[in-house]
Amino acid sequence: MNITLIFTSYGPPGALNYGVFMISLVVYLTTVFANVTLMLVICLDTSLHKPMYIFLFNLAINGLIGSSAVLPKIMENLIDDMKDIMYADCILQVFLINVYGTCAYAILTLMAYDRYVSICKPLQYHNIMTPAKIRLLLFIVYCLPICSLAVQVYLTSRLPICRYKINKLFCDNLAVVNLSCVKNSWGDLYGICLVLVFVVLPLIFVILSYVRILFVSLNASVSARKKALKTCTPHLITFINFSLASLFSVIYNRFNISLSKEVNVFMSIHFILIPPLLHPLIYGIRTKEISNSLTRILQRKILALGFNLKTEKRCNDALFISTK
Repeated sequence: MNITLIFTSYGPPGALNYGVFMISLVVYLTTVFANVTLMLVICLDTSLHKPMYIFLFNLAINGLIGSSAVLPKIMENLIDDMKDIMYADCILQVFLINVYGTCAYAILTLMAYDRYVSICKPLQYHNIMTPAKIRLLLFIVYCLPICSLAVQVYLTSRLPICRYKINKLFCDNLAVVNLSCVKNSWGDLYGICLVLVFVVLPLIFVILSYVRILFVSLNASVSARKKALKTCTPHLITFINFSLASLFSVIYNRFNISLSKEVNVFMSIHFILIPPLLHPLIYGIRTKEISNSLTRILQRKILALGFNLKTEKRCNDALFISTK
């Protein structure tokens, strides 16, 4: 665990590194601001304490975990002369990245299930999506991936290391496995099982849910069809965005494709960079309830600030008159 690993994809400090650093910093700060704002809006507005927004709240938390696990270390390495990481920190980064990816997919699957029940079984919605069931679903969404991935990371950490250079911007499970001198057959098999359970099955479930929603919408009225489309569009955009980012990340990690250095940098970090930033922006723009709630909160804060300033001015004027 005291081994130091070296990243070889950064290159010496220069214009490209500083440019990527500034972009990463702006994107990271924007991601934190957007996700925290979304979480605060959902917390402060009791009208948003509904299953869909509770799931969205957890998606924002998950996005912060993914971004914070990778981007600060990437920014540090971009401007430092030594591009290194302790092996224990590398294993922790692998675990957090995998938790981010699997939990995001699981939460998006829950959101698809919520849309399916809302559109296909509207009269039974409140009986199905009870607070107790939501808590149970969220417990499963976090507990099952975390426990499963902990086993995978443990198997990876037990491999003997004979190489100390990682040709990427951050640690992932495959990069750490490739540092080993031995073949990890059980780990590979376990990884395939994880992909089937946490990626393939959720993907099939989401596709089947939207096929069912499509059939129900086609038999509904025009207004109901528009309402269903409006309700599902943010989730569809979010799910497709995350799925494409995951697919590109898998292709990049699994196949040695000859890429320019700039494309190599983008392909390394876009899985962490793009989805956590876009998810709150998509829902903030496309979801009327959230945008209206944010507007109301800002108006209340501005009015309260204006009232406080007026009260303070009156108090100061009264104090000035009394002293005269």
